Amino acid sequence: MTPVPPDIELLAPAGNFEKLEIAVHYGADAVYLADKDFSLRNFSGNFTPEELHRAVAFAHQRGVRVYVACNIYPRTNETARIAAYLEQLGEIGPDAVIIADPGIFAAARRIIPGIPVHISTQANTTSLDAARFWRDLGARRVNIARELALDEIREIADGVDMEIEAFVHGAMCIAYSGRCLMSSFMTGRDGNRGRCSHPCRFHYTLMEAKRPGRYYPIMEDGRGAYVFNSRDLCMIAHIPAMIAAGIRSLKIEGRMKGVHYLASVVKVYREALDACRGLSDDGCYVVRPDWRETLAGVTRRGYCTGFYMRDPDQIIPEYNPPEGGIPQNFAGKVLERLSATDILLDVRNKIIAGEAIRVFSTKGPPRPDMIRRITSETGARMPHAQPNSRAILSIHRGGRPLDLIHRAPVDPAPGPEE
Repeated sequence: MTPVPPDIELLAPAGNFEKLEIAVHYGADAVYLADKDFSLRNFSGNFTPEELHRAVAFAHQRGVRVYVACNIYPRTNETARIAAYLEQLGEIGPDAVIIADPGIFAAARRIIPGIPVHISTQANTTSLDAARFWRDLGARRVNIARELALDEIREIADGVDMEIEAFVHGAMCIAYSGRCLMSSFMTGRDGNRGRCSHPCRFHYTLMEAKRPGRYYPIMEDGRGAYVFNSRDLCMIAHIPAMIAAGIRSLKIEGRMKGVHYLASVVKVYREALDACRGLSDDGCYVVRPDWRETLAGVTRRGYCTGFYMRDPDQIIPEYNPPEGGIPQNFAGKVLERLSATDILLDVRNKIIAGEAIRVFSTKGPPRPDMIRRITSETGARMPHAQPNSRAILSIHRGGRPLDLIHRAPVDPAPGPEE
């Protein structure tokens, strides 16, 4: 196996401050996030300038890098606002700014020359010459176009002295490197400016022009008909191949996904990268069964390897719901460890005393446990706790702050305390 370079990076999304905490807790080397105006995920929560200050300080105190996305394609009347925003970023001090538009790139090099620029996947970098173009202008890194196979990425990585970033997991657009006009046409919301309405997820039917009102399914299951449904990318089995292709930053998609998704995916890929680092030169990388189970348990479409392996079967649309996996019922997030057995939980879904759970910590497979009793913060015993509340749980082995708790089948355990 190709030795893992010491600078290989796991890059995770952080759509808000809670997700930032989760990404850092579960092992991200770096996070990407944005303000509320100039990135491609305007509906993910995002950060005010004051929150960006706090986010960068929080991450840097924990040795995690922060990249701020400013990767919209702006209009001329936004030029002054973007310049002012870049000046703010210069004061905040992120580790890089992610940019797609040449005008914003030029402004960034002029206004914040000391902050590295990373080229967004929105810039459609598909060739060595394009990568050299951005390198010669001063870019530090390029997120390579999703349309490329690993051997094509290897050619680019070998031919240019800049960092290569590529997606390792998450949703893919039915569009060219995510550049899509469907949302603008159908709903008036520009996907290239962070307002995508995701029309590739809509249900469609076929109607013959002379037979109005008669709808014919295109491909249908119990949920409706689907036309543009790409499967989700999952490269957990091919991390050594991505490293061998010269990719130095493995990027997880999902700034709009929830904390359960984020924790699950970051944890799995963190452990996978660490496993690669622990192998000898002739060692064999093996995907652990609990990694597959965890990735199968998040909200997703069917998984594929996208364009990386040149397999045409991997890029056909997803018409059927994914099979396999054990759905994980996200119960809540640990806020505080009160004792060896008691935790304060931010309850996200109803929990019941006596039910089996799994503690989702940063290391190893999810740990089976059981809720022995539930107590309110005032000390009153409760048979259950409802969502959007806080409750004290007594379990067998406790948990750490930011660990997640799942309701899931486990081996029988002693009943709750009387």
